[in-house]
Amino acid sequence: MSLALKRLLLGAAAMPCLLASAPAATPAPAINEAGIQEVVSAVMREQSIPGMAVGVLHEGKLIYAKGFGKANLEWNLPVTPDTVFMIGSISKPMLSVGINLLAERGKLGLDDPVSRLIPGTPASWQGITLRHLLNHTSGIRRESPAFDGDKARPDIDLISATFAAPLDFPTGSKSQYCNVCYFTLAEVITRVSGEPWRSFMAREVFAPAGMTVTRTTSNTDLIPQRAGSYLLKDGKQLNVPEWAALRPSGAFVSSLNDMAKWEAALYANKILKAETLAAMARPGLLADGKPAPFGTSGGGYGLGWQLSQFQGQRRVAHGGSLAGFRSMHARYPDSGLAIIVLTNGAGARTEQIENLLAERLLAPQR
Repeated sequence: MSLALKRLLLGAAAMPCLLASAPAATPAPAINEAGIQEVVSAVMREQSIPGMAVGVLHEGKLIYAKGFGKANLEWNLPVTPDTVFMIGSISKPMLSVGINLLAERGKLGLDDPVSRLIPGTPASWQGITLRHLLNHTSGIRRESPAFDGDKARPDIDLISATFAAPLDFPTGSKSQYCNVCYFTLAEVITRVSGEPWRSFMAREVFAPAGMTVTRTTSNTDLIPQRAGSYLLKDGKQLNVPEWAALRPSGAFVSSLNDMAKWEAALYANKILKAETLAAMARPGLLADGKPAPFGTSGGGYGLGWQLSQFQGQRRVAHGGSLAGFRSMHARYPDSGLAIIVLTNGAGARTEQIENLLAERLLAPQR
């Protein structure tokens, strides 16, 4: 982070907040629109980001939503809150909600062995449960050896191609990010629900949340208001080719307005019970009963969420990266704050951007 950007972040004066009409249990953060504009403009220059959408919610209410820069450089089209981005691995908490919904309905248990749900798994997978897949403690390698971004293949083919590979570590002994695990969870949704995971998620998860834009990504379907995907190289912005293959680990496209509906549905327990959502935000445990450390933040990984502390508050978040898109959805349960950042530049560091915004929004009110 540049010194100028740090000074800008900390020095901007607070402006009146945009309050929801209903009284809040915790104070809504002050929204300094000019300050956010300056911070976003600075990071867009530093990180060569063509376009960005930023949303702030408080207790499920959208209190700030704005697009910056360009959604499409060829057509000079601006980003708006309705611009559609690939969201990458923000899809993981969504798939976890699908699995947990089936668990609430008694269709499966999180401690069910994967071998009971997907026939043909190798002996090395016999001790792996759905919980291990969700919190990245299974030991399964990160990517399938059969994956080719230019080829669309059934999920089960990519999963089964991993069967012959030894586990990277004994199940439950450590944590390691695993995309194959979320391919496998998507396949479980298909087999247990009796319909393709895409349609299950659309009907049972997104529709109840009122989400009308979020859907599985495609580079052939016509998706209204879709953003372009860009990478800065040798001083020029270039188009980044998007894979033909659909990855359940980063399956969906969405807009800022639809992601705000997602956050509102989570806050209001529209899809899952409060106790289920709370369990999703608890760190996974290793076989010895100790919390499994994850990443460099010193936190853990729950059932689809990366967990950490920021500014003295619990942070439940996930980022995403696919083609030239980078994204972040962060939730702060102690204050009811949520921040969403969607970008179409491969150089975007969305966790840093979210931290800059959170540092300001979580500051004590004067």
